[in-house]
Amino acid sequence: MSNSPVRAQAKGAGRVSAESNSAVGEHGASKRAKATNRKSAPEPGRAADSRSPRTAEPGTPRTAEPGTRRASKPASPRASKPAASPRASKSESPRAAKPESRLAMVRRARRINRELAEVYPYAHPELDFRNPFELLVATVLSAQTTDLRVNQTTPALFAKYPTPEDLAAAVPEEVEELIRPTGFFRAKTKSIMGLSAALRDDFGGEVPGRLEDLVKLPGVGRKTAFVVLGNAFGVPGITVDTHFMRLARRWRWTESDDPVKIEAEVAAIFPKSEWTMLSHRVIFHGRRICHARKPACGACPITHLCPSYGEGETDPEKAAKLLKYEKGGFPGQRLNPPPDYPGRPAPPLGASG
Repeated sequence: MSNSPVRAQAKGAGRVSAESNSAVGEHGASKRAKATNRKSAPEPGRAADSRSPRTAEPGTPRTAEPGTRRASKPASPRASKPAASPRASKSESPRAAKPESRLAMVRRARRINRELAEVYPYAHPELDFRNPFELLVATVLSAQTTDLRVNQTTPALFAKYPTPEDLAAAVPEEVEELIRPTGFFRAKTKSIMGLSAALRDDFGGEVPGRLEDLVKLPGVGRKTAFVVLGNAFGVPGITVDTHFMRLARRWRWTESDDPVKIEAEVAAIFPKSEWTMLSHRVIFHGRRICHARKPACGACPITHLCPSYGEGETDPEKAAKLLKYEKGGFPGQRLNPPPDYPGRPAPPLGASG
């Protein structure tokens, strides 16, 4: 019986099962051989090692068997994936930018004003005028058009109607024809003839030097009044035109789009003595560099102070092509600019620039 094929097969199957867990050892043995294999099979722990893909080859020492304290101990949270401590999370994740404090904004705004004073030491009102009356009329005509077009139009107007009395007594159709290049000429004719009549009747033909009197004149609002007060009478005022509004918002001086609120908020930032020249500098910058549609950010001298940098063209060469007036090498807006103006005078109406 010892040489029977069955016993031989059982012995062979036992050797195969002991050496490896092959398909032959698992499925090709008889029931008797399987019983023999169960008697001679290694301990459960060792059998588990033989099935594990990390089992060492025969003859290598075992490092940690299943069932030992080290292997059975669950991995600690720190060993598997440490949870980020509050301090670690602060250092690894970028901190959210803190909102700018009121004090920081005021300091930045005043620094912008100082640096603009260095960029535009020649800043001035860009309307040609010889007296308060001419400045008042020119400012009313400048609505919805450029100062250049007004400057090209007013010489003929003032040559024919040099005083409020003359303009108040003019024929409306003749005035309309003279100021037609400024646009909205019918409404503007009504305003400048109306304010001329008010000056003649209520103020002795003189332009008043008080805000409360100026805003009562036809076609005169706070913006026009402050232009006249600041540049004809030396009374400080903030001129909130479209350029000033745009830049005050871009520089985070205000979030309002109401001219009266912007005027009050900006007035609280700067000393009163700076109001008139601040207006000139901001308007100069808005007309030459910080345009409405495509600011020339790459050519701007105060980018380090601007929270809106990048809204426009940042490439220096491309931005340089966006510069206007003297900054771009072109004529200015005044036919008769002040002596310190570095640009060229504007051409008269009908002449090529």
